Amino acid sequence: MKFRAHHTTQLLRTDEVPRRDVRLVVVDDLGVTLRRFAELPALLREGDLVVVNDAATLPASLRGVTAAGEPFELRLSAPLEGTRLTGVVFGPGDHTTRTEHRAPPPPLGDAVTIAGLRADVVARDGRRVELAVRATPDALLQAIYASGRPVQYAHRRELLALYDVQTAYATRPWAAEMPSAGRPLTWDVLLALRRRGIAIERLTHAAGLSSTGDAALDAALPWPERYEIPARTVAAVARTKAQGGRVIAIGTTVVRALESAALAGELSSGAASTNGAHGIATLVLGPASERRVVDGIVSGLHAPGESHFELLSAFAPREQLVRAIELAAANGLSAHELGDSCLVLR
Repeated sequence: MKFRAHHTTQLLRTDEVPRRDVRLVVVDDLGVTLRRFAELPALLREGDLVVVNDAATLPASLRGVTAAGEPFELRLSAPLEGTRLTGVVFGPGDHTTRTEHRAPPPPLGDAVTIAGLRADVVARDGRRVELAVRATPDALLQAIYASGRPVQYAHRRELLALYDVQTAYATRPWAAEMPSAGRPLTWDVLLALRRRGIAIERLTHAAGLSSTGDAALDAALPWPERYEIPARTVAAVARTKAQGGRVIAIGTTVVRALESAALAGELSSGAASTNGAHGIATLVLGPASERRVVDGIVSGLHAPGESHFELLSAFAPREQLVRAIELAAANGLSAHELGDSCLVLR
């Protein structure tokens, strides 16, 4: 996540917080309070359902060279599709330069070298591109993991290791950036949820880029993103709602997947289903959105004006969310994507 200053968040730190030390701003009917993330199980009820995004994070920052020898960076914005790469291109430089200050990409021409492999430029729309790599899918995946790095931004100068941007339950490599709301869900917290009678289910959502450095592209975020919801998760949602429990989404990607599936009629809150759900999440939630499935969300700290803040406003009044950010700032919390968290419950 790229940090954007706002008058209520200027005092928020932007440094990394160890997973076990994450703090939690709670927004609910009782007001706004500050807790430790490890207390999450005590804040939920027996019979609630927690849904996580199990997408593993790709090393989605790839170095490339044009046929003329000019360097560029490709940041993947979607999972690999065979030998196709989709993403956003940047000019020379690295993460130590703020994204919006990066040099524009050079002319790519018809063919480039990416992650050491030759590729054809099959589509381009401004800085968004699609490449067809001249290699097998296995060779491409090996090259990406051998030479790629996690996407990161200028507020953390030290290089991220791929481990730093994985959740405890990551599976398929679908995410361009970490579904970071799940980062503080350590095995201790997950086990405590189970012991309290809170079910945990999963889905996979292709979390994309949170910033491109281009104002026009950023204004359209989040872009349509692929999701798959297993049949057991669909059934668990239906069972939870039928029994009066609450569905708690770990992250905005989970909200987009569940609510998009519900809007498409693939996710019923009234009866269990033997079918899973899959599709492209195009839904962008905001203050006027009707939520069909999700009752609460765990998220990072987001400033007014960010797309994620607007999504959170589907769960609580804007004024209450601003008070939560002010409380976080007053107590030294971090808005880094590897920082502190909030829980918003109706």
